[in-house]
Amino acid sequence: MVARTSLISRRTAQKFRQAAISAAGSVKIKLLLFCCFLFTLTLLASRTPSFLGWGQQSVPLLDRTSSKGYTLLINTWKRYDLLKQSISHYTSCPRLDSIHIVWSEPDPPSDALVKYLNQAVKSNAGNNHYIELAFDINKEDSLNNRFKEIKNPRTDAVFSIDDDIIFSCKSVEFAFSVWQSAPDTMVGFVPRIHLINRSKENENSYIYGGWWPVWWTGTYSMILSKASFFHMKYLRLYTNEMPTSIMEYVKRNRNCEDIAMSFLVANATGAPPIWAKGKIYEIGSTGISSLGGHSDKRTECVNRFVSEFGKMPLVPTTVKAVDSRGTWFW
Repeated sequence: MVARTSLISRRTAQKFRQAAISAAGSVKIKLLLFCCFLFTLTLLASRTPSFLGWGQQSVPLLDRTSSKGYTLLINTWKRYDLLKQSISHYTSCPRLDSIHIVWSEPDPPSDALVKYLNQAVKSNAGNNHYIELAFDINKEDSLNNRFKEIKNPRTDAVFSIDDDIIFSCKSVEFAFSVWQSAPDTMVGFVPRIHLINRSKENENSYIYGGWWPVWWTGTYSMILSKASFFHMKYLRLYTNEMPTSIMEYVKRNRNCEDIAMSFLVANATGAPPIWAKGKIYEIGSTGISSLGGHSDKRTECVNRFVSEFGKMPLVPTTVKAVDSRGTWFW
């Protein structure tokens, strides 16, 4: 009898252990399912606008006809197909208010080109929005022309761009929003950096760093004006208050006007620029940056401008502005 009772007790204990193991397994499964559920909710929450079909259009935009938009300042030189493509693209951007084409060619723009661009602007802008289109004609060919003061501007913001690169309207609108939060600085897509020349005893010697030093260190101190936002007032400062020696250097060497503008803004603000995330689409042939000795020439510019300004005004930073609405994890 005792043996039988002991056997029953062992069987009962075994059943309890099996039940406990089963219950623990069930809890683990439920916990795993619950974690999966929370992860799914988090993922959907991060993608809510596009997932629910609201899209960017659900975010109220500023009145396109107001002065709160921006002016497209585009530099061009005998690349009419690229100019047409660029103008046709940017006129579809929501808050574009006006376009100024920096024209430094010997001959004025042809009637056919002017007609085409006007039609493209009117077609892409829509019936309820007027975009001003103007050619800023210059008598001489100089890279300083791209920063000449605009008389009676319609906006405070300038989006400076070359005719051979394109950014999506989404990227441009995001960068414009970033600029609105810091309107005294430069905001753009192409960062560069100045480096101290460690090979020389003189600490005031610098090296111009291109994309790879920026990528490797995550640090930058300049935003190139080939794709950047800045305040209209800096066109006036560049035209009227930039040291004549620097403007003559830029004209003579046909280089570094963008570095000069970065120096000007940094000197006025004492603050770094802001790098905004955006994918660049190159639609033209390779520019002067591909020529031999380009980095050496830019290094010479940096040191020359430091001498003219009497100091190094550029401020390094590691900040990068990213639109979290289009990012999976942030």
